[in-house]
Amino acid sequence: VFAELSVYENLKLGAYTRKDKKEIEETLARVYKSFPRLEERKNQLAGTLSGGEQQMLAMGRALMSHPKIILMDEPSMGLSPIFVNEIFDIIKSVIFGIVEGITEWLPISSTGHMILLNEILPLRIGKNPDDFYSMFEVVIQLGAILAVVVLFWSQIWPFGRKNNKAPLAKTGVGAWVKTDIFVLWFHILVSTIPAAIIGVLFDDVFERLFYNFQTVAIMLILFGIAFIVIETRHNGKSAKIDSLVDISYTTALMIGFFQLIAAVFPGTSRSGATIVGALLIGVSRTVAAEYTFFLAIPVMFGASLLKLVKFGFHFTGEEAAILIIGMIVAFVVSLIVIKFLMGYIKKHNFIVFGWYRIVLGAIVLLCGIAGLL
Repeated sequence: VFAELSVYENLKLGAYTRKDKKEIEETLARVYKSFPRLEERKNQLAGTLSGGEQQMLAMGRALMSHPKIILMDEPSMGLSPIFVNEIFDIIKSVIFGIVEGITEWLPISSTGHMILLNEILPLRIGKNPDDFYSMFEVVIQLGAILAVVVLFWSQIWPFGRKNNKAPLAKTGVGAWVKTDIFVLWFHILVSTIPAAIIGVLFDDVFERLFYNFQTVAIMLILFGIAFIVIETRHNGKSAKIDSLVDISYTTALMIGFFQLIAAVFPGTSRSGATIVGALLIGVSRTVAAEYTFFLAIPVMFGASLLKLVKFGFHFTGEEAAILIIGMIVAFVVSLIVIKFLMGYIKKHNFIVFGWYRIVLGAIVLLCGIAGLL
C-alpha cells in the first residue's frame, strides 16, 4: 500500500488525465485523513527500497516538485509530456508578449493585466518559478521599450546635423549636438527621480503588500474614473503645453510623482498615471503620450536591470528561450500598438479607456471575491 501510494503521489506526470488526477487526490485525501502518520511512515519506507526503486521514487518526487505538470483531458497519444509542456510554455510566452505589447502603451495597466493573466495561465519556469516570473514580467518590457526607440529614434537621439533645430554651435562638433533633445532627457531624468528612489528602497515591500487582485481592481476603477472626469472637464479647452520643449523641470517633476503612484500600486498603469498627471497640468494628449513613451525608456531599463541583478544572470536554456520569445513578441506588438495610439489620440480622447478600466476592474473584483483569482 505504501509503495503504491508513493507511485501514485510522486509519478503523476505521464499520460494521466484530469479524471485520474481527481481520483488520485480524493483517494490520497481519504487515506491521509485516516492515517495521520502515513507521511512519516512513507518516508521511513523509502529508506528500505532498492537502488532502482529509490531512483524512481526520487525522480517522481522531483517531477512532483517541478511546477510543470501536464494534466490533459485525454492521454497524450505517445507524446513526451515534458516535450508537450515545453510547447505549452512557448505558447504562454507568446501570449504574455502579446498582452505586454498591447497593455504597456495603452493606459490600461500592463502589470495589472500580467498579474491577471498569470492567475489564469500560470507561467511556471525553472527551479524557482516565482522568482523567474517576478523577473520575467518586468524584463519582458525591454522588448516593448525597444519599439519606442525604433519608432522615435530621430526625436530621442541627441546627435546629428540633420533636423538639428537647436545646435550647440553653428560649426564644428557643436553642430552635431542637439541641445533641445539633451534638455528633454534632463527633464525625463527629473521625472524618474521619485519612482527611482522609492522603487529601489521599497520594491519588495510594495510587491508583497499590493500585488493582489484587490489593489489591481481598485486602481483600475479609480484611474478609469479619473480619465473620464479629466477628459470631460477638458473637453473643448486648449492645452497649455502642446510641445515637448515647453515642458519645464517643475512640470517634469510633477509628472514623475504621478508615475510614482503606478510604481506603488499595480493596476494604476504607468502610462495611465503619467498621462492623467500631464493632462491635469495642461499638457496636450499627443505630447503627454510622447513624453510617457520617452519616460518609459530609463524607467524600464532601470527596473529590468534591478530584476536581472536580483535574479542573477545564470539562466537555463529554457528560461532564456522563454524570456527572449516574450520580448520579441512584445516588441513586434508594441510597434503596432504605438502607431495605433498616436493616430487614435489625434482624433479621440481617453474616455473609452476609462470605461474599459472600470468594467475590467469590476470583473476582477467580482472574480476575486468569488475565489476565481
